[in-house]
Amino acid sequence: FSTSDKMTDNFYIRYYVGHRGMYGHEFLEFEITGDGRFRYANNSKYKNDETILREVTLSPIVVDTVKKIVLDSEILKEDDKDWPLPDKVGKQELEIIFDDQHICFNCTKLGSIIEIQSSRDPEGLTVFYYLVQDLKCFVLSLISAHFKVQPIQK
Repeated sequence: FSTSDKMTDNFYIRYYVGHRGMYGHEFLEFEITGDGRFRYANNSKYKNDETILREVTLSPIVVDTVKKIVLDSEILKEDDKDWPLPDKVGKQELEIIFDDQHICFNCTKLGSIIEIQSSRDPEGLTVFYYLVQDLKCFVLSLISAHFKVQPIQK
């Protein structure tokens, strides 16, 4: 099943989560473009770990899968105006270009569903939270399969 004919190459997604703490600027970031370019960076100084940087070209069916995850989440209908702002805990950014839509979400790092339920927009944040979880699982699986590395050090 290919959705390429329904989904154009005008697609871009970038996710960033990070904070500045006792180990410096620690973050995880990835981006995927409609033509299959996939870039991944994980910077953790815990236990003197080094930054992991990877880049690979994804097949069209893998890009279509990411597009489907985004569409199925219905994140394109959301607005972050009532989401908690980035703070000392850290921040998350999600940027998506899909056809003629361009959205950028910005909020604090979210620790739990309980934190989300007590926010001013629990429905929208729940959509964001689960989409991010799905995308991170998908991306970490790609990293593990392509590069045989542990994206999260034990």
